Amino acid sequence: MPSAEQGFRSGTEIRSRNHAASRTEATYRPGRLSTVGGMKGSAAVAGGGIAGLCAAAYLRARGWDVTVFERADRLPATGTALGMWPSAVRALDEIGVGGRVRSLGVEQHHAEIRRPDGRVVAGGDTRGAAYLLSRPALLAALAEVVPGDATVFGTPAPAIADLSAADVIIGADGLRSPTRRQLFGAGHEPRYVGRTAWRGWVPGHRDGVVETWDTDALFGLTPRDGGLINWFASVRTAPGNDEGLAGVRSRFGSWHPEIREVLAAATAETTLQHDLYESPPLPSYVRDNVALVGDAAHAMAPNLGHGACEAIVDGVTLGRLLVAGPDVRTALRRYDRRRRMPTRLLVRASRLAADVAMAGRGRRSRDRVLRTLTALT
Repeated sequence: MPSAEQGFRSGTEIRSRNHAASRTEATYRPGRLSTVGGMKGSAAVAGGGIAGLCAAAYLRARGWDVTVFERADRLPATGTALGMWPSAVRALDEIGVGGRVRSLGVEQHHAEIRRPDGRVVAGGDTRGAAYLLSRPALLAALAEVVPGDATVFGTPAPAIADLSAADVIIGADGLRSPTRRQLFGAGHEPRYVGRTAWRGWVPGHRDGVVETWDTDALFGLTPRDGGLINWFASVRTAPGNDEGLAGVRSRFGSWHPEIREVLAAATAETTLQHDLYESPPLPSYVRDNVALVGDAAHAMAPNLGHGACEAIVDGVTLGRLLVAGPDVRTALRRYDRRRRMPTRLLVRASRLAADVAMAGRGRRSRDRVLRTLTALT
C-alpha cells in the first residue's frame, strides 16, 4: 500500500502559514473569470480530503487557479477501507484516477449477511459492484493529479470574508465544517445517530464482504488493498463511550469464528473508534459564491458505504458545472439542484439501513424478506 509520502510526490512539502497568506492575497484576481474554452477562474478549497481534492483536480486540469487549504500537516498514512461504487469510479475516470483505483483496489466478489453464530441469512455474487481500497491509498491517488503547489498543508482555510477575491469558495472541510457554520449558523450541526463504530485492519486475505447482524450490534469484514482484511463494528450506545479494542472484544468475542480470529489479530494501534453523526437537512448546499461538498454538506451513517462515493461525485459534479458555466452563481444553483435531494435521501437511507441491521423486534421477518430478495436477484 503506498504511503501518503510516496503517493504525493515531490510537490508535497509542508508549506508555511506565510505561504498560505501570500496565496490568499495574491492568487485570486478579481475579474479574471473567463468563459473562453469553458469557464475558468479562481477557486479556494477549504479542506484537502476526498471531496476537496476531486474538485481541485477537475478544475486545475481545465485551467482554473486553485488553492487547497488543509489543516493537517500531510496526507494520512493510516485509515480503513472505502467501497468505491460504479458512480464514484466513473467520476474518478473524469479526473484520471479511475484506472488507478481499479488497479489498487480489491474487487468485491461476494457478500453475505450472517447471524452471530455464523449461519448465513442471505448472500450472493456482487462482482462488478465495488472496489475496496484504503482511504490513504485513495487520497494518494487523488494527490497525484493535483499539482503540488495547489495544496497548502498545516493551514486551515481563511474565513469566507477573507477569500472574497476568489471566484468560488468550496467548503470541503468535513463533519464539523467551519464553512457550513459561516453560511448557516450553529443550528445545522451534525446529530449523533445513537451508535459508535470501531474500524480496523489485520493481515490477511478474503474475497467477500460479510456483515453479521444482531440486536443493537453489527460486525463487518471486507477485503482491502495491501494484503489486509478490513473490519468494522457498531453498537448502540451513548456518545463518548470510548471502549477501545477491549470493548470490541468484550462485545463480539463470542460471535462466530471469523470474527474471533480477526479480533485476536487486531491491535490497538490499528483500531479506530468514532461516534457516528449525520447532517440535518440544509436549506441549500450553496450560498452566493460558496458551495459545500462531502461531509460538510451531507454526513451520513456508514451502513450503505456511500459517504466517500458521494464526496467524489460532489467534487467532480461541481467542477464540471463550474467549467460549463455560464457563470458561478448559475453553476452553483445547478449543483445544488443536482446533488442536494439525492444525498439527502442517502442520509435517510443509511440511517434506515442501520436500524434494519441492528433491529431487535421483527428479526425473523426481516431475515425471511432478505432471503426472498436474494433468491429473486
